Amino acid sequence: MLTGRSVKKRVSARPMAPANGRPITAGTKVVAVIGDPVQHSLSPRIHNAAFAELGLDWAYVAFGVQAGGGGAALEAMRTLKIAGLNVTMPLKAEIAAAIETKTAVVHKLDACNCVYWSGSTLVGDNTDGDGFVASLEAEHGVSPEGMCVAVLGAGGAARAIIDALSRHGAERIFVMNRTPEAARVAAGLSSAAEVASADMVSMADLVINATSVGMGVDRSLPLDPAHLRSTQIVADIVYQPHRTGLLEAAENVGAKTLGGLGMLVHQAAASFERFTGVAAPLDAMTRAASLALAHHERRVC
Repeated sequence: MLTGRSVKKRVSARPMAPANGRPITAGTKVVAVIGDPVQHSLSPRIHNAAFAELGLDWAYVAFGVQAGGGGAALEAMRTLKIAGLNVTMPLKAEIAAAIETKTAVVHKLDACNCVYWSGSTLVGDNTDGDGFVASLEAEHGVSPEGMCVAVLGAGGAARAIIDALSRHGAERIFVMNRTPEAARVAAGLSSAAEVASADMVSMADLVINATSVGMGVDRSLPLDPAHLRSTQIVADIVYQPHRTGLLEAAENVGAKTLGGLGMLVHQAAASFERFTGVAAPLDAMTRAASLALAHHERRVC
């Protein structure tokens, strides 16, 4: 019955909960990915699954930061005591230039994808290349040591991979790119690397597509599949879709394949360990990434 008296709804005071299911408290440590765009980033899903798996009072979010805002983002990290940052396009070079303390990899690549605290100092690192090598070792049980490798592309991801391949003992690295000057710059990162033509793909033990060709609904190939051999491992850093046109072409000739999801998870795991000082729960991170991609691909279809 209406009495004319105002009725106030009772609202229970329950703590907000992030994607990892744990309540956010005054002590929750915040980590973020910054870049533009970031709204489709899988990093929050991957890291929050790891925090939940280990019962850590941490939360991972995404902040849209446009080009030119990298320096301000670092200052905000210092002021707000944000526990760590992952950095994506277009800020990797900007953060590398702005941060005072950086690893040898960042010095070499002029690209930073991870900022973490070492005591009271912010350190810039790049986990992309080692993430690829770790995924290769995890999925196929092999190291680049002694291998002949063909890398397609000369952008930031390609350069990080070339550097990591060199540090992990690759014997010869063919760099192939539509722009010769970019290929020369990328090849200059390693004494084992050289600019090569597309037909030299057939000489490689490991073939890596480090371009965006084949991403999303694009089914085009970054190379002529006639150059592929059954004895090769063919890798694609594109992870959406899970099976790209290149990987299907490689399977058709009997080659082993490596999708981009592994690199995504392993570079995230390396960042996670720098942020927290704790070993990353790779299985939980992989499950979270796989479920997120499967959900996305169902929506697209």
